[in-house]
Amino acid sequence: MTEREKMTAGELYNPGDDELVALRHKAHRLCTQFNQLFETDEEARCAILRELLPTFDEEEIYMQGPIFFDYGVNTFIGKNFYANFNFTVLDVCPVTIGDNVMIGTGCSLLTPVHPLKWQERNKLLEAGKPIVIGDNCWLASNVTVLGGVKIGSGSVIGAGSVVTRDVPPDSFAAGNPCRVIRSIS
Repeated sequence: MTEREKMTAGELYNPGDDELVALRHKAHRLCTQFNQLFETDEEARCAILRELLPTFDEEEIYMQGPIFFDYGVNTFIGKNFYANFNFTVLDVCPVTIGDNVMIGTGCSLLTPVHPLKWQERNKLLEAGKPIVIGDNCWLASNVTVLGGVKIGSGSVIGAGSVVTRDVPPDSFAAGNPCRVIRSIS
């Protein structure tokens, strides 16, 4: 397996691999270019997002900016998506976002996980776990979603939450660590 294949499969991989470094540099360059443009320059912003994200549809996705993606190519976004200021996606593993999802200011989707044993960390190896956000979800401001989490369709995550485990569909969840508060009916 290549280091990229290991990375997206959630296995330990070497982030210093030439292909991965090149992909990260490209994504970081594109994010910087996007972040330097005014919102009124929609054509140029769309061109950048088309290059950064494999499923970009300019009629269906809007990102306020600034945005920060580690790779971009591992993020898959559905229709009618909105992200407010300071949206960060560390997508070493796939990040899948459903249709009609709203992301508040300062949200982070973080798939990387680092070994707990220092002996493995000192080898500069990393791993990741995917994130899945279902349809019709809303993540309020400053929500952090960690790798391996699935947020069920129709759920709302309260401001400032750190989501460390799955959230069932149609739930309101909040806190650090995030927990289900009640069902949304």
